[in-house]
Amino acid sequence: MSRIPSSLSDHPPKAVGQGDLPDENLWLEEIDGKLAREWVEDRNDETLKHLKASPDFEPLFDRLLSIYQSRDRIAVATVRGPWLYNFWQDREHLRGIWRRTTLESYTSADPQWHTLLDLDLLAKSENENWVWGGATMLYPDYRLALLTLSRGGGDAAVVREYDCEQRTFVSDGFNLTEAKSDIAWIDQDQVFVATDLGPGSLTRSGYPRVVKRWRRNTALVAANEEMNGEVEDVGMSAHCSRDWHEGRLIEREWVIRNITFHEKAYFVRDERGWQALDIPKDARLQTFADQLLVVLKSDWQIGPTTWPQGAVIAIAFDAFLRGERGFEVLFTPASRKALSGLCTTRGALFVSYAEDLAEHCERLTRVADKWVSDLIELDSSCSNDLHPFNADQNDDVWVFQSGPLLPTRIALWRAGEGQALLEAPVLKSLPALFDTVGVTALRFNATSKDGTLIPYVWVGKEGASDDTPTLLYGYGGFEIPMLPLAYTPSVGAAWIERGGNYVVAALRGGGEFGPAWHLDAVREEKQRSYDDFIAVAADLIERELASPSHLGIQGGSNGGLLVGAVMVQRPELFSAVVCQVPLLDMRRYHLLLAGASWVAEYGDPEVAADWSFIGAYSPYQRLSADAHYPPMLISTSTRDDRVHPGHARKMTARMRTHGHDVLYFENTEGGHAGAANARQKALLDALAYTFLWQKLL
Repeated sequence: MSRIPSSLSDHPPKAVGQGDLPDENLWLEEIDGKLAREWVEDRNDETLKHLKASPDFEPLFDRLLSIYQSRDRIAVATVRGPWLYNFWQDREHLRGIWRRTTLESYTSADPQWHTLLDLDLLAKSENENWVWGGATMLYPDYRLALLTLSRGGGDAAVVREYDCEQRTFVSDGFNLTEAKSDIAWIDQDQVFVATDLGPGSLTRSGYPRVVKRWRRNTALVAANEEMNGEVEDVGMSAHCSRDWHEGRLIEREWVIRNITFHEKAYFVRDERGWQALDIPKDARLQTFADQLLVVLKSDWQIGPTTWPQGAVIAIAFDAFLRGERGFEVLFTPASRKALSGLCTTRGALFVSYAEDLAEHCERLTRVADKWVSDLIELDSSCSNDLHPFNADQNDDVWVFQSGPLLPTRIALWRAGEGQALLEAPVLKSLPALFDTVGVTALRFNATSKDGTLIPYVWVGKEGASDDTPTLLYGYGGFEIPMLPLAYTPSVGAAWIERGGNYVVAALRGGGEFGPAWHLDAVREEKQRSYDDFIAVAADLIERELASPSHLGIQGGSNGGLLVGAVMVQRPELFSAVVCQVPLLDMRRYHLLLAGASWVAEYGDPEVAADWSFIGAYSPYQRLSADAHYPPMLISTSTRDDRVHPGHARKMTARMRTHGHDVLYFENTEGGHAGAANARQKALLDALAYTFLWQKLL
């Protein structure tokens, strides 16, 4: 029988003081410095030599690559006018093609796609390492598009206007040089743009501070400034919204000032100019028909009424601008009942919510200026994610359905056909990409240090014992939910099919149970995310579903910080750690790339009171030469311009100095995603799963 280590109830280490040791690895923050690049090349060579020597590596790489390049993958499409658009990568199109087809063709067994742009050919002709970043198309005919292309997959990208009928770039169009830009159509001859305009135009976080209205055939430098933010803000953006009410199109212009990662100020333009909307800074806005929808992240008292945290309330937009505050409630949260999403079509609003992770949905419409609600029955055997099919024309919705053992499928619900959403015909379905015979998915709750129940999903072979290799995954930040668990072919083929158990935890800091679940684990309470993760590991051991010698953990970005912190605090619980594109040096995170934008989540290391709790868990500072840590694989990307690769590099260097077992791999492109194409993704995943299998078997 496995036993929980006796130190489970120990308190986390106390904070490192303000006089912590100097950083001997600062030189590794020089992303393209000669010595740093040589160090990266040496580490990559070591890791590749070690892991590729495994007889399992090549078959696993080939299997993963076949999944990522499979022609059986679902081509998820976006409807614009009469066309369905899709970006696609496969063996013949490593970088990818942007293409379109008709709905009739899309629903057939063999859709006929028309290529608009071949990124492989473009990259070759321009001698550039282009990575697709998306397309923003101009309503109503969608002939013109603003394409985002990055070099190597970073957040900084170029923007180029494209003519979809001529299938060529507009040479004198709305084109931007490489920067972290925000651009949106106003009409054919105007765009909103926020970009790097030179000294003073960026925030401390490295995002645009100035929004301009740029007219065609004029110089960007001379464009009219609509609004400026503050240097300490995260950044500024602008866009136009479209809604339909009683057959009338309502268009509005917006500027959004992102004050912190969690706080915004909204401005809408009317005949008087830009009007600030008087709502809580942490609230989120959405429009529907003639209504303003407010999603509350904290309680909001208006006169004698207090609207609760997590509620969705609505009011006529024009009435709100006149100063009226007669809101109606559209959704009321409860304990472990939280909003999942709002889907707006031309004439309907779908309110999705989860109660103890069970999904529910209501459809709301406006009839004679009143809200009418209908309960929509969902397929309870899987997750159901609703998206508008063509909100400019109808109330049809895409329904994306998935489950840990159910291959993803897409149904199309036609609102006017009198059919229940539950009966919507499936248009596309992913074939089974891994063997699920004898595999089951079970849900459990672990009890965290403060008594909070933490749900997690365990997937594995029936009758698995505690000596089965088990991988625990978590994130726990920025209100991003990890559950319900979707179908993940790479995990299934590389881990579950081989006999491993896979576990995903819904930690505080995430978004499974609404704003409170997130706010319970930010700033001075961030340790709760780590306590929750530790509690799940302990619960697995207590239930004899895992043992420390066969239990590994994995996380990326904020999840990389999670596994780094937990490894340092409770190394005896685990036997392998995979840490990807991570934050790890929380003493300097706010000084590196976009780090300053996350101060609202973690706190400010420059403030002594904040460092007292940040330093208590910061993995790079807490690392000890005397402790015995489980083997660790750290990976990142040279071109990650969101989370600085210095975090991963410095942690690896310090672990090596202290004699700890660590491998390191840095992809030379890929941005924060870590990989720019299917081959790179297959390589990164094959390295990770080969490492885990070696250490946990």
